[in-house]
Amino acid sequence: MEFMTAFFNLVTKDMRDADPEAEHKIIMRDLDLMIAAEKAGFKYIIVPEHHFLDEYSHIAGNIPALGYLAHATERVHLLSGIMNPLPQLMHPVRTAETVAMLDHITEGRFEFGTGRGAGTYEAMAFFPEGTDPSETKIAWADVISELPKMWLQDPYEGYDGKYWRLPSRRILPRMYRAPHPPMWYAAGNLPSYEQSGRMGFGVLGNALQTFDMAEQACAAYRKGIERAEPVGAFATDYVVANLMPFVSEDESRALDWVTGDEFSLHFSLTYRYHDTLPRPEGLPYWPEIKPNYTRAEALALQKAGQLIGTPDQVIETLRRYEALGVHGVIVGIGGFGRDHALETIEVFGKHIIPALDTEPAFRTDRFRDAAARAVVG
Repeated sequence: MEFMTAFFNLVTKDMRDADPEAEHKIIMRDLDLMIAAEKAGFKYIIVPEHHFLDEYSHIAGNIPALGYLAHATERVHLLSGIMNPLPQLMHPVRTAETVAMLDHITEGRFEFGTGRGAGTYEAMAFFPEGTDPSETKIAWADVISELPKMWLQDPYEGYDGKYWRLPSRRILPRMYRAPHPPMWYAAGNLPSYEQSGRMGFGVLGNALQTFDMAEQACAAYRKGIERAEPVGAFATDYVVANLMPFVSEDESRALDWVTGDEFSLHFSLTYRYHDTLPRPEGLPYWPEIKPNYTRAEALALQKAGQLIGTPDQVIETLRRYEALGVHGVIVGIGGFGRDHALETIEVFGKHIIPALDTEPAFRTDRFRDAAARAVVG
């Protein structure tokens, strides 16, 4: 099993009221946390792209952040989680050029994660008022199959579709590392897992939070990947679970984190915007915040599959996910305070990663290198 981490730049109104520079400080803090995660042994850093999601995530410009981390890190793979390719946000050729440029400045460590946004509040802002939300799926599909062609065809043959057009041109720069980066999709429901597999994408499982959900999602993904027709030059056979960590050598401290204000706020903010995810029963609507979890509820979450407890307890939980077909885990440290985040990085680096990730190579490199060899052969 491999380990990833992501940051959110969660900046609440209370933080800004207390310190006018809070937004800047948290952006820089989270970048430092990602560098610390590489040193601890995490293999992937995921940099989201969100728009308008006040308090939940202030990373609209993930491309500069990826460039910063490309220079500040040495080995870790940098994954856009996501880079939104909708032509309403950025012309597809700019997306293709940006991915190729990131391939160069990371010397082959960049991986292309894609999607359509966190929910309708974010995605529909770029369409005329009254547009059916299903239009985002059509616009995304209109772009995604063309991006690999821009990387592989020389010159690109061109395109003239509903949302965008481009005459035949040589797309520059060419990829540094053949044939192109691994491709990922951020999925939130079972049909999306199967679709991701069919298209040859690795799947970033945003809704994959329990053993039961993992079992269903992995089965759906396997159904798709086994009959994959990759959009790109190869399939990235990879399922990732996105889990919040409450891990300490002191179990009582871990449970205190679960029952504290930070988790209930982050949980409520998630469903403030992610209206495409299945909504938990009884969750109040924003601006009302979910009441803090009780100790009994925290233990129930632990039993269901959340990363709660001591390193040994969490290792056992992660082994169960691995047995279900999960290949990697996003450890979402960026939604918490610095002390919580730093302790999480330390515990994973000292205890959990050495126990579960004993393979120096990257799983995604296996698929990319095999495709490159096939072209040469």
